[in-house]
Amino acid sequence: MATTAILFPGQGSQTPEMRDLVAQLRPDLLELALEIVGDDPFELVDHGTNYAQPAIFCASLAGWEALGRPKGEYMAGHSLGELGALVAAGALRERDGLELVALRGRLMSEAGEGGMLALIGEGAAEQAFELAERHGLAVANDNAPQQVVLSGASAAIPAAAQAAKELGLRARELPVTGAFHSPMMAAAAPEFAAALQRVDVTTPRVTVLSAVTAEPFVDVREQLVAALTSPVRWRETLLALHARGVERFVEVGPGKVLTGLAKRTLSEVELVHA
Repeated sequence: MATTAILFPGQGSQTPEMRDLVAQLRPDLLELALEIVGDDPFELVDHGTNYAQPAIFCASLAGWEALGRPKGEYMAGHSLGELGALVAAGALRERDGLELVALRGRLMSEAGEGGMLALIGEGAAEQAFELAERHGLAVANDNAPQQVVLSGASAAIPAAAQAAKELGLRARELPVTGAFHSPMMAAAAPEFAAALQRVDVTTPRVTVLSAVTAEPFVDVREQLVAALTSPVRWRETLLALHARGVERFVEVGPGKVLTGLAKRTLSEVELVHA
């Protein structure tokens, strides 16, 4: 049987039907989300990261449930998805994971204004770092060879977009109000680090790769904090999993974002989604 990695998506993967899936398969998790968030995060998912992150976290665990809780030999998560992967792997308790996700979403929402710019097209991965450096931005998400996201001050986004277009890339400003995965998120780190110190972290049942290092987690608390300001090295994480013998990638949802990125990054692998 093929070596399998279970993938947990990040923000931007929400779907209209994900609340129904959680209500059907994990009503207890829906109740917990209402308690922790204070509002229904699914109804407010487009109103900010403080709602989107807990909603997607719950929907991902429900998607994992829908597939019969497959474990695989490896797990990995894109940004927010790292917390879902760590819960599924047994490194974090579910309630602790959801409380951390809700806090993370709120802190990122409050960390200050900024913008993000998606670069799409042949050569995006090769051009992104030079573009970011030239315009005072950071590479936030290295998603696939043809998709990289820059992050930073809103004022720098238009010039970077124009420069990207002159290089033959498509440039699309993302509908967010924060410069996620950039130094502008540093204000979120201290409170998130303090919260992580208050939860139990145990050895995961399966190997979970960090998208900060594209290697297995070594210090879960330290690396989750680092993920706030560090790039999501998703392309490298997929390549690292493949190099470890993974031939089957299962995205637990919601949506098919990670399946699409895997298709653009790897060839001759099996792709499954919830």
